[in-house]
Amino acid sequence: MIKKCLFPVAGYGTRFLPATKSMPKEMLPVVNKPLVQYGVEEAIEAGMTTCAMVTGRGKRAIADHFDINYELEHQIQGTGKEIYLESIRNVLDQGTFTMVRQREMKGLGHAILTGESLIGNEPFGVILSDDLCINPDGDGVLAQMAALYRQFRCSIVAIQEVPEDEVHKYGVVAGEPMKEGLYRVESMVEKPSKEDAPSNLAIIGRYILTPDIFDIIRTTEPGANGEIQLTDALMKQAETGCVMAYKFKGRRFDCGSVPGFVEATNYVFENIYGGY
Repeated sequence: MIKKCLFPVAGYGTRFLPATKSMPKEMLPVVNKPLVQYGVEEAIEAGMTTCAMVTGRGKRAIADHFDINYELEHQIQGTGKEIYLESIRNVLDQGTFTMVRQREMKGLGHAILTGESLIGNEPFGVILSDDLCINPDGDGVLAQMAALYRQFRCSIVAIQEVPEDEVHKYGVVAGEPMKEGLYRVESMVEKPSKEDAPSNLAIIGRYILTPDIFDIIRTTEPGANGEIQLTDALMKQAETGCVMAYKFKGRRFDCGSVPGFVEATNYVFENIYGGY
């Protein structure tokens, strides 16, 4: 039912300078595969084969990655090295890639709105590549959320419990429990203080959004850090309709931070690649 997934990939990646001075943070490799490719594979697994990228200046490498490199293909054709291209060839065979440039960095809400022309009037997924999500025992996080959308037909955010002294880093939700791990959102605050947080349920970088979110973002005033926050728009949507929060199955690594990136690399190396 949901065919498109939006990837906001225009950020500067300042926490990884100087590496990200000339390389998009989304292209940082976890073992031998860039972060953004893990996200694209998760979207394709969920049936969202049209991947819409909201890029920015200096992000050309992302577009090049999801394209054919004829010179490279020619050089390694017929050699044992072709096996190293299997995963990206599978992605290119299954996915369609569209791109638009975000000219100003005005927050996640603004990035989502920039992608409206690529999405149109239909529900869509959103993946923030900084969050690497792995569920070795079942469906990926976005596939889990897509199954919930088929039941509830409303916007859904992925959540996980975080320590109370870390709630200021996230959008935080509270709501009415519907069943185990699923809540109907009643409160949603972007980067609250520990004292003002409605819970310790933090939003991570996986969303399913209904298309009316675009009109809501258009009328949303700048919030935390002077940016247009998707969290504020979703709270408006929850007040007039329905937004669900889902405690997903699997592990999430915060690859927007150096410790989280190292943890993800070690986990993938040991558990997916078998430590070679």
